[in-house]
Amino acid sequence: MLNIVIFGAPGSGKGTNSALIVEAFKFDHISTGDVLRTEIKNGTELGKIAQAYIDHGNLIPDELMINILASKYDTLKDSKGVIFDGFPRTIAQAEALKKMLEERGEKISTMINLEVDESLLMDRLLRRATLEGRADDNEVTIKKRFEVYHSQTAPLIEWFKGEGLYKGIAYTEDMGIEGMANKIIEYIKTIV
Repeated sequence: MLNIVIFGAPGSGKGTNSALIVEAFKFDHISTGDVLRTEIKNGTELGKIAQAYIDHGNLIPDELMINILASKYDTLKDSKGVIFDGFPRTIAQAEALKKMLEERGEKISTMINLEVDESLLMDRLLRRATLEGRADDNEVTIKKRFEVYHSQTAPLIEWFKGEGLYKGIAYTEDMGIEGMANKIIEYIKTIV
């Protein structure tokens, strides 16, 4: 089974491109946010523990998050491939994901980094905030999200390069969403 980590800065199109990959290859999509909401909604033991952390304003510990992902992953045994969207976000999470997959006789196949210029991302996120009426997405909060990305998440790029799993796909304004998706799909065809 292919296990693909889709990666990029806020607004780079991880969710959009994940959906297009799922459609093109009939893969499954694991979005950490979706999985968490489902566990909480269904009142599972893991969901109750996660809710307690959220209720107290705390981040969910890596070990709990990996257990929740493992629970979801185990339901996908017949899948041709899985897209991990929103996870890992730290080196510790990447190592935990690697270990979880190895325990199941699987491995991370590749990490696809959506390389988009930050000025384009800012424009995209501000436009999305206006369209969706998201008052929390303003220039100040978006800049803060970029700072967190650069300090906590971007170091994963070097980790994946060290593992020999890195694939960067650069976005240019003239490509559009379909152009980026086509580059990703062409790359995946080479590893299927």
